[in-house]
Amino acid sequence: MKKGHFFTFHDRRQLITVIGEILSDLIPRYRRLAESGRVELSVTPYAHPILPLLLDIKSTHEAMPEAPLPDITEYPDGATRARWHMEEGIRVFESFFGFRPKGCWPSEGAVSEATLALIAEHGFIWTATGENVLRNSLNKSGMPDANIHKPYRLKDHPPACFFRDDGLSDLIGFIYTKWGAEDAVNDFVSHLINIKNTTEDDADRVVSIILDGENAWEYYSYNGFYFLQSLYKQLADHPDIELTTFSECLERGVNPGTLPEMVAGSWVYGSFSTWIGDVDKNRGWDLLSQAKQVYDQRIAVTAFDPEMRTAIDRQLAICEGSDWFWWFGDYNAAESVSDFERLFRLHLSNLYQMLGEEVPQVLSEVVSFGGGEAEQGGTMRRGN
Repeated sequence: MKKGHFFTFHDRRQLITVIGEILSDLIPRYRRLAESGRVELSVTPYAHPILPLLLDIKSTHEAMPEAPLPDITEYPDGATRARWHMEEGIRVFESFFGFRPKGCWPSEGAVSEATLALIAEHGFIWTATGENVLRNSLNKSGMPDANIHKPYRLKDHPPACFFRDDGLSDLIGFIYTKWGAEDAVNDFVSHLINIKNTTEDDADRVVSIILDGENAWEYYSYNGFYFLQSLYKQLADHPDIELTTFSECLERGVNPGTLPEMVAGSWVYGSFSTWIGDVDKNRGWDLLSQAKQVYDQRIAVTAFDPEMRTAIDRQLAICEGSDWFWWFGDYNAAESVSDFERLFRLHLSNLYQMLGEEVPQVLSEVVSFGGGEAEQGGTMRRGN
């Protein structure tokens, strides 16, 4: 990084070697950290779908009552597919780490009452989502003044739900990238102390900082090394702050509050607006739903061999992933939108071909053009 340019062949080869060494030990390293109690690992549904929309597209209206929906307003047999993603995600996790996790971070923190029931069905003790989901739910439940810095349980569903502090999380994701490390850390700690001072009467207070693991750091000096080093040192040494994990909170007796109702939403704006409700996004959902209808018809009458059936199911799962819809819309850069919408159509085409069906003409038509310049290149969104 100090050299910056004019890299020799030896430099490039050495860098690739170092990257290879890091990657080869990445999963074993996380397993060791989890087994020693240094970190807690959670699981996410296999191909990163928005579970509430698979379960009920109309749950969009809980946070966005006026949002237009796709023509097909019920994803075909979505409950079965949501369960498949949950079970496959758990299977893959266990195959790498050798144990079953206690927590589930649903893709994009997307939750609904039906989603919490599904998470509970699979034995998880905690899940998490965005602050605005809690605010919407507290308002609907007639509890607008309740403490937002604590976990809650939805009545009749056992997982404790933790809620992202959007302000603090977004400071790390978007604002501190432009600050000096020490100034940023001091500001962050001062916010935590202010929260502590205003919640002294609640012994169950927890501040949840939630970010994409891979994002933000490329916008920091030296990939966030100095910021993170200083942040963890100050947090670990501070007499009034305790670093913990969600499972550890619950094991140490943090008692979640009771939430009578939950408004479906995600960590982005407390709604599903990033994935549905826009003309281009809705068109993507219709293309996916049409492909799923063909899948259902073929699976019902064709005896695919087990290997092929597994490949087809995984191909469908790829098409059900959330990131296609994330990029559709005119607020993202045209180049990025073009890449993702082309890949989306390609994966749907592959699914038709694997099913032995002719690829429909509509998949030769562009879904979305983009044209905007989203913050941080569109790879992240703010919670608010």
